[in-house]
Amino acid sequence: MSKIQAWIQAARLRTLPLSVSGILVGTALAGIEGYTNTLVFVLALMTTTGFQITSNFANDYGDGVKGTDNKDRIGPERALQSGALDRKELQRGILISVIINLILVGLILYTAFEKYPLYIAIFGILGILCIWAAIKYTVGVNAYGYRGLGDLFVFLFFGILSVLGSMFLFTKYLTISALLPASAIGLLSTAVLNLNNMRDINSDTKAGKKTLAVMLGPVLARRYHNLLVLGSLILMISF
Repeated sequence: MSKIQAWIQAARLRTLPLSVSGILVGTALAGIEGYTNTLVFVLALMTTTGFQITSNFANDYGDGVKGTDNKDRIGPERALQSGALDRKELQRGILISVIINLILVGLILYTAFEKYPLYIAIFGILGILCIWAAIKYTVGVNAYGYRGLGDLFVFLFFGILSVLGSMFLFTKYLTISALLPASAIGLLSTAVLNLNNMRDINSDTKAGKKTLAVMLGPVLARRYHNLLVLGSLILMISF
């Protein structure tokens, strides 16, 4: 495998629609309110994609260093696990992606909130929190993905923050009804995480990674998954 192929593998391109979905829904909600801005939309897509790639790099690194991605794991090989990239390479990749994220955050905030310095400050903090959340899912001693908190963070960042935040970029205000599709996207994003965690129950248990699926066990994790999907459908229909 070439280095380019290794980085593409580590970026996990198939996961990118997950992060893009929130921006699409938030932009659509803004469109309902009569607001459009092509440049803000493009920058929002680039920013959320950057966050997702950073998260994927960090997840590959964090699970690889902790030994979670071992030979017993089901699913595609990871870059660090397979030896396609080493620790230092992934560390540099994470650092470069974070720098790119910060540049994109600055660009979108200036474009959307040029006349609103308070909003720039608030969303700047939220942008930093997004980068923090992308990295701390598996990296570090207190990685929240190893404490059963991954589902909550995915719901908040991929659903609530992604949809409502992107809507606010256009409108500068929010509506109560927007919580319905935002929560629906959050539940579906959580369902994707839970599906992966159900697949990895055995290997995660051996590695000491306490995902919610590990805590619930196979039977309850499947029931929980059904509730996530059903709940999202109810919310979308309600909206």
